Amino acid sequence: MLQLKKNAIFVLAGAIAVIGSAMNPAYSAEVTLSGASCFPIGSPPGKPFEKLVEAVNARGKGVVQIDLKGGAPAIGSPFELTKKMAKGAYDIVGCTEAYFGNVLPEAPVLRLQDYTFAELRANGAIDYVQKLMTEKNMKFIARHHDFGPFHLWLNQPISGPDLTGLNLRVSPVYTAFFTSLGATVQRSNFAQVYTYMENGTVQGYGWPALGWNPAWVKVTKYRVEPGFYHSSLHTVANLKKWNSLTQEQQDLLNQVGLEFEVKAETSNPDFQALLTKQKDWMASEGMETITLEGADRDQWLAAAVAAGWAEVLERSPEHGPALKKLFTQ
Repeated sequence: MLQLKKNAIFVLAGAIAVIGSAMNPAYSAEVTLSGASCFPIGSPPGKPFEKLVEAVNARGKGVVQIDLKGGAPAIGSPFELTKKMAKGAYDIVGCTEAYFGNVLPEAPVLRLQDYTFAELRANGAIDYVQKLMTEKNMKFIARHHDFGPFHLWLNQPISGPDLTGLNLRVSPVYTAFFTSLGATVQRSNFAQVYTYMENGTVQGYGWPALGWNPAWVKVTKYRVEPGFYHSSLHTVANLKKWNSLTQEQQDLLNQVGLEFEVKAETSNPDFQALLTKQKDWMASEGMETITLEGADRDQWLAAAVAAGWAEVLERSPEHGPALKKLFTQ
């Protein structure tokens, strides 16, 4: 009888421990999230998300881990990755907004802002974006990196903002902008940029100041200034999966994401020093800078802004005007 009582006590104690661990996040089992990148693993634009994954895994032992399954295009089109994530194929992805505009029509606002991300969080802009993402089963965690402004890169010079006669490689980021200035355009993946420039399929391409493939310097002769827009990369998650996480797991992901977000501000001296270093290296490799000035500069920048917001307002007439007030000065 005594032995039966002891067994009963052990069973009861075990049951209490199980219930306690289920109710207390501190005792929750480690969760592994399936992750994916919109860029090739190891490529310049892919490395920032890989670093975020490393940071989460280092600090989240016993709490939350990310299993990075791979990057586009090896695992499929980058334009389909976030859509697949929203449907549950992955739990968390690192992606530029250019690749998830087919899920969230208002996504381009994340490259058109006049404010820092800290200011966008404070004025309600990111909350507004999250409201729209919620309808798509997406959770915005953080802007984890910024490669600086976009530029037009060419293998032949231009004398002004008129791009008539040029065939340019584009992503959705600057398609409307370049076509508004007369260019013809075509899309390609990251790996095709060098080949297209080398064989003359295109005379130029849009790309950020950083996150640049060093090999491209062999086929790129000119960088056009000034730059335009923001080349931000974002960490987003499947909302249903996010809601299944404990507060501790969510807090860790948010904390790491926000730390990366702060470091990504382009006004940081370290970031500006990196831009200068990149420009100096390009110049040492023979690349020249075409600087638009005066009326040409004004026309260039005005066309970029007009094309960007026209796209947002056309795609989202209900939310576009409110977002423009929150994202621009």
